[in-house]
Amino acid sequence: MDPRISSSIAAQAPDAQQLAQQNRVLRNTYTLLALSLIPTIIGTFVASAFNFSAIFMSHPIAAPLGFFALAIGMMFVVTALRNSAWGIVALFAFTFIFGFMLTPILTYAAHFSNGGQLIALAAGMTATIFFVLAGIASSTKRDFSFLGKFLFVGLITIILASIANLFLKIPALSLTISCVAVLIFSAYILYDVNRIVRGGETNYIMATMALFLDIYNLFVSLLHILLAFAGQRE
Repeated sequence: MDPRISSSIAAQAPDAQQLAQQNRVLRNTYTLLALSLIPTIIGTFVASAFNFSAIFMSHPIAAPLGFFALAIGMMFVVTALRNSAWGIVALFAFTFIFGFMLTPILTYAAHFSNGGQLIALAAGMTATIFFVLAGIASSTKRDFSFLGKFLFVGLITIILASIANLFLKIPALSLTISCVAVLIFSAYILYDVNRIVRGGETNYIMATMALFLDIYNLFVSLLHILLAFAGQRE
């Protein structure tokens, strides 16, 4: 064999192996992401059965802050277990909790005559945004890692503004936060999928948690905006 050919094959082998690894991580991430929606839905039904919305409404500050603390704690648990099978269990528990916390806004939407339609529309818009941006991030050769610092600052700003508005209760600020959140979490989908494709994230449990949070927050923000502008009270 021509040594130039053998050396060429050897040079290409790592690239092919790396590409296969990245595709495997992306495939496993999408599979686990789809499965994680099951405990999310279960969590929503369980919360409805226990009338969690009433508890949430009676503690409008303590409940969101408690959920935020619990979510942060569960993120550390998932991160600690990310390299074992228990990481998947922890991830499902994580998404179950978020399904639990999805109930208040869904209950609020149910008080609108077109609430069901707006929930479906928000879900459809979320799915469309996800598939379009994930497709772009998967097919482009561009590196979106430069968005990381900007998105992190935006995320922290949203969190601080949301906590502040628990006390201020300004509707315009709440709506502004949702609009900014749509932009931030849409960009996060582009950023997170691109990281997986480019090998920046090789753990599919961590990748799934990141994309789940992107999708969840995007859906909630879109639903809030739709209810504000298109909600028809009964």
